[in-house]
Amino acid sequence: MHGLGNDFVVIDGLGRTRGLTPDQVRRLADRRFGVGCDQVLLLEPPRQDGADVRYRIYNADGSEVAQCGNGARCIAAYLHERRRIGRGEITAETAEGMLRLYREEDGQWRVNMGVPRFAPSDIPVLRDLQGNTLRFPIDTGEITLTALSIGNPHAVMKVPDVDAAPVESLGPLIQQSGLFPEGVNVGFMQVLDREHVRLRVYERGAGETLACGSGACAAVVAGRLASSLDERVDVDLRGGHLLVSWRGEGEPVWLTGPAAFVFDGRMAL
Repeated sequence: MHGLGNDFVVIDGLGRTRGLTPDQVRRLADRRFGVGCDQVLLLEPPRQDGADVRYRIYNADGSEVAQCGNGARCIAAYLHERRRIGRGEITAETAEGMLRLYREEDGQWRVNMGVPRFAPSDIPVLRDLQGNTLRFPIDTGEITLTALSIGNPHAVMKVPDVDAAPVESLGPLIQQSGLFPEGVNVGFMQVLDREHVRLRVYERGAGETLACGSGACAAVVAGRLASSLDERVDVDLRGGHLLVSWRGEGEPVWLTGPAAFVFDGRMAL
């Protein structure tokens, strides 16, 4: 499946609980020797009352993470169409708590991504922040990063042109700096107007992807904190378009976008 080109291997483990080893994940995610994907999504029986599914996320490098907005829409679409959950609301149990997804009339899915967190220990980042930002040194001087958690760590910077942004060099540099002990997703945001941005994201464990749902949420939150954006913002990524809305501190971020099926298959692990 994919959400705007951010692609996933979705494994239905609802009939039985089965974990995945890092080696198995890496084999599945390999685009030459496996199926190929940015993340592997594993559906398991829920452990908490009221949940339809337990939803686990593995990056292509085998590491397990807690949040993926594009993946969440894909598992909602899978449960709705393949598991025949007819209602328009699906509840998924994640490492970050309960995730609720709602089907829109046009077939897209709207996700409550939770309340952003800004405390350095919650992100986590090993530096005190000034107004949610920090200065990061580079060869030509310094850049300003907005650091926050959307269930996973993000560092967002504003750039004049995303097409010319040094994503492939600066993304790994920030990730490997040691500032973010659990890694970080690095967002490069170009503000077109108060309701429209362009975005590229260099994801931890996957590199640059065509779209990043939590990255889109983090970028809009960063723009709102800087008083650059309104409450509802169209986010253009290389794989397509997402809608993000955030009222402000203490409120959840809402993400709306599509989910698509590509093919079904079997693979021996």
